[in-house]
Parts: sequence; structure tokens; C-alpha cells
Amino acid sequence: MTTFPLDEAVRRTEAGLVRAREMGVPMNIAVVDSAGHLVHFARMDGALLGSVDIAVRKARTAALFRLPSATIGELSRSGGPAYDLHHSNGGLVPFGGGLPVLGADGDVVGAVGVSGGTVEQDVLVAEACLSATPTATVPEATASGA
Repeated sequence: MTTFPLDEAVRRTEAGLVRAREMGVPMNIAVVDSAGHLVHFARMDGALLGSVDIAVRKARTAALFRLPSATIGELSRSGGPAYDLHHSNGGLVPFGGGLPVLGADGDVVGAVGVSGGTVEQDVLVAEACLSATPTATVPEATASGA
């Protein structure tokens, strides 16, 4: 397992907070390591309390499966190749807002999860978190979606 440095998690969270403020939407932002363990969390004033757990689970979903949480949603929907997958691992969140964080070597080193707005707003803030450092990228699979 790759260690996810706290200072990097804080920088990514701060980048997301800037974007959320620009949008005028209070958000919850979670950063986890590659095993899905929480490294850093921020809840903006006025962010929905029910979204705290959702943000963490979106990040865990992206970290554990090394895919955007929206992709897990596509795979786990009725008739999908991994139907009901979202009920595993203590409950995953199968919609947009969770994105894996890739290290310089392309391996997943952690993930971010955002909740508090629409799915589209959550994805935009998660993408802002990834833009915090030059090595941040999104895997080939689609990052957005419901």
C-alpha cells in the first residue's frame, strides 16, 4: 500500500474548497489512501450533514476499485456485469463524485470523494481536487455521470 501524505491530502481538499466556493455550494470533501482509509476531511459551513458519509464512501469506492465512483454505478446497475456490487465492502456509493488519485507511476495512491451538490457539481469539485498537483490524473474510464 502506498502512503498518502497528509500535506498532499490537505492541498487537494483546499483546491476542492476553492472550486466549491466559486460555485456557491457548500460541500463535504474526503481524501482516502489507496486502502480506503480516511486521510483528510473537510465540511464547509452549511454542507449537508447527510453528505458526510456519502463523501467518504465515494472516496472509498474510487480507491478500492481504482475507478471513478460513477463507473462503479454503471457496472453495478440492474443488468450490469457487476449487478449489486455497490452493496459490498460495507456499502459503496455508485454515482459521480469519487475519483481515484494516481501517483507519478500511474498507480492509484488514494481517492477523493465529494458530496453536497448535484452529482455534476460533486464531480466538478472532485476534478478540482485532482488538479491540485501536476501528477494528478483521472483514469481512462469516464469521470462523470450519474
